[in-house]
Amino acid sequence: MSPLVQFWRFVKGSLAVVTQGSRGYFAWVVLLLAVIAVGVWAYANQIQYGLITTNMRDQLSWGFYIGNFAFLVGIAAAAVVVVIPAYVYRWGPIREVVLLGELVAVAAIIMCILFVTVDVGRPERIWHMMPLLGAPNFPHSLLVWDILVLTSYFVINYFIVTYLVYMAYRGRKYNAAFILPIIFLSIPLAISIHTVTAFLFMGLKARPFWNSALLAPRFLASAFCSGPALLVIVFQILRRVRPIEISDAALRKLGELLAYTMAANLFFLGCEVFREFYSASAHVIHAEFQWWGLEEGHGIAGYTWFALVSQVIAFVIFVVPELRNRLPILSVGCVLAFAGVYIEKGLGLLLPGMTPDVIGEVYHYNPSLNEILIGAGVWGVGALLFTLMAKVSSAISTGEFRYQPIEGSYGRW
Repeated sequence: MSPLVQFWRFVKGSLAVVTQGSRGYFAWVVLLLAVIAVGVWAYANQIQYGLITTNMRDQLSWGFYIGNFAFLVGIAAAAVVVVIPAYVYRWGPIREVVLLGELVAVAAIIMCILFVTVDVGRPERIWHMMPLLGAPNFPHSLLVWDILVLTSYFVINYFIVTYLVYMAYRGRKYNAAFILPIIFLSIPLAISIHTVTAFLFMGLKARPFWNSALLAPRFLASAFCSGPALLVIVFQILRRVRPIEISDAALRKLGELLAYTMAANLFFLGCEVFREFYSASAHVIHAEFQWWGLEEGHGIAGYTWFALVSQVIAFVIFVVPELRNRLPILSVGCVLAFAGVYIEKGLGLLLPGMTPDVIGEVYHYNPSLNEILIGAGVWGVGALLFTLMAKVSSAISTGEFRYQPIEGSYGRW
């Protein structure tokens, strides 16, 4: 049997796997499909009437969509937190979960691309940025660089995941000499996708709130907090609903890593706050809007302080072994870390950078219902993709789905 035929059997078998399951599994899939359908309806509404269906305006042209994009790039980049211990230091417990971490990265990258797509008012014109077809302003455009590194990171991670899952399906050990160089290449690419995303903000000279050389390290530090925090939560859910071997040691090791990354994240945040308020330049108004609000009553101070308190409590949980080694408490810390970084790196980063605008106008922005529905649909797509990929991966790891030499048999249930 040729390799192509064998791989095609793997694809057909994977489709059979994701179409079978318990009532709970189908209820979850139907719920996600319903959320996606609502998001598609909202996006059709946006396509018909334009970006006026959002609350973005000339004063604030980046909003809920780009906030989610910046956050999800960090989730995708955070796969390196499990890749390095697993493949560089060959730490056993982390090797159990590294594949699931890369599945999260693949889903996150797809969500990043979707959030950028829905943020563009005329998505049918994206072809102008494609090589040969269009005229991308390479290498001067940072947006082109961002598309390049995101696409490269997605292709490499998707190839790694497909190769490892397929080899497990065949019951064969992966070829280390072939796949490890590609895995090691994904590590600098993970750093680059979030660095270039930070450069998109830093390169806007008219936005002094983002003109900081510390922004890229802050992006990476916060990514290495939110990503592992999400993984700890997802892993605990997976081992409850599927017979997957995920040891407590792996979860506790991620909690230990979170102690270091959260410390770095809070330190960088403190450095930025000191720079803003101690220098007290004319541009401090953006930080005042973020932390205290302005005289007009506009501000996001409540959200900013909530994000800070959440991250401080999470840091205390992560840094005290007696707390992080108790999985229920570790889970609470992960939820707080995820929520704190989501606020700080989403609208908590965007709104102060654009308020007041370059001519001093203050525009009070809240995402419209249409924006929220589209965002929910994009998150639904990511959750559905991860669910389907994790179902195939877990079926292979438990022996439920494996290569059978008998023609027409995709596996055993």
